[in-house]
Amino acid sequence: MKKRNLLLSLVLILTFIGGFYTGVWVSPNDKSQKITENGENSNKKQTSNVQTEKNKIIEKIESQNKEQEDDNKVLIGYVQDFRDPQTIDYSELTHIIFSFAHPTIDGHLLLNGESALNNLRTTVSNAHKQDTKVMLAVGGWFHISGGKSYDYFKEAISDPTARTQLVQELINIADRENLDGIDIDFEHPRSKEDAQNLAFFTKELSERLHQKNKELSIAVNAKVHSVIGTEINNVVYEPSMFKNVDHVNIMAYDGQWDDGYIASNLSPFPYTKNIVNYWTSLFENHQISKEKLVLGVPFYAQPENPKSKQLSYATIIENNPLHAESDTVKINGQTYYYNGEETIKKKTKLALDHGFGGMMMWELGHDAEGSYSLTQAISEVFQSENQFALEQQNQ
Repeated sequence: MKKRNLLLSLVLILTFIGGFYTGVWVSPNDKSQKITENGENSNKKQTSNVQTEKNKIIEKIESQNKEQEDDNKVLIGYVQDFRDPQTIDYSELTHIIFSFAHPTIDGHLLLNGESALNNLRTTVSNAHKQDTKVMLAVGGWFHISGGKSYDYFKEAISDPTARTQLVQELINIADRENLDGIDIDFEHPRSKEDAQNLAFFTKELSERLHQKNKELSIAVNAKVHSVIGTEINNVVYEPSMFKNVDHVNIMAYDGQWDDGYIASNLSPFPYTKNIVNYWTSLFENHQISKEKLVLGVPFYAQPENPKSKQLSYATIIENNPLHAESDTVKINGQTYYYNGEETIKKKTKLALDHGFGGMMMWELGHDAEGSYSLTQAISEVFQSENQFALEQQNQ
């Protein structure tokens, strides 16, 4: 959803109304300047009319301001670097996060060849035509040079020289490619030392980006066990770090790995509810704005057999559009677990009810098209909540 600002026009209307009635009161062409009892009553009536009109305009301005506040909710879609940028619908999105740039241990950046760079440039061009911002994610799970990104990222941010070099590389590519910001996807800090180094890196990068009016987001582990509902302690964050970022994108999925492998724990609603409660309490306790929190939802399906491949939500809908009404499906004898339309809408409302700043999706290329789009479903909840807030104000 895009921001719409009618404040200036409403102020001009207010000024016009005030000026019009002022002309009625003190017009030099008015022959009856003598103050009489009837004249006093007439002036009082005119004053009352003006005040009524002003109050109506003020109420309208306040209502519009409230709508703009609600309209500022972010809708963030991660996009992998091999996706065709021409197939992306940018119209409902506030942000695209292009994934991934890969850090080296000495603080340099790698992209997946010229094709990734060309896709990034086309994404930026197309998105900006729709007033959608584009950020570049650094990190991810797997590294382009082999193995997990964690090993490279950890080395880069633990050495002050490499850390500063990585910050500079990210600033350079943000400037060169006309990006609107950077997303940190360090999966995951596993010790207090990791958490501290990540906090140092985040602060340094935040200062440089914000000087250029660019944004910084960070993708974070859900931090809640999908089976027993308690806090996960093998992922460690320094909470004060979150004050330096604009968006905290909670990866509220992949719970299937928390207790062996249970595909149904991918991202059921009760699990998400525990995650939302955890992050709400954390931010309240540390006096950090909950508007920074962005709830992530999966656009893919997890197979019951861990040796099978995941399916995109688009594939599930192509199999049968009625699958949009469910969270499980059996295809070719295999059961898959996912989030259907109603679950996505419930999660969106849950996030908004807790004061979150919006929603995030992994991954946009997995979404179905047209009326079955989960992105559209989230946007519809945003619009519905906006309308409800306006109606409540006008009562």
